Amino acid sequence: MMLSEQDVVKRPLVTEKGERGRATAQQYAFEVHREATKIQVKGAVEKLFGVHVLAVRTSIQRGKVKRVGRGMGQRPNWKKAIVTLK
Repeated sequence: MMLSEQDVVKRPLVTEKGERGRATAQQYAFEVHREATKIQVKGAVEKLFGVHVLAVRTSIQRGKVKRVGRGMGQRPNWKKAIVTLK
């Protein structure tokens, strides 16, 4: 499946843990498309932001179970990518 750069990288993740990685190790976290590979994420970040990527680590985040009225529902699963820059 061919995805454009805007489809691969959905949004940056701004968290306290992400800020520590950004300050110490040049690491940035993004929410990415579930089907995107590490190679696609690397190419998209390099093209969108004009940087050189050293490494990409990905993980599937499981959706939380939440109450919806009287019943229970589940948020969708999503993929997180941590990108290390030069």
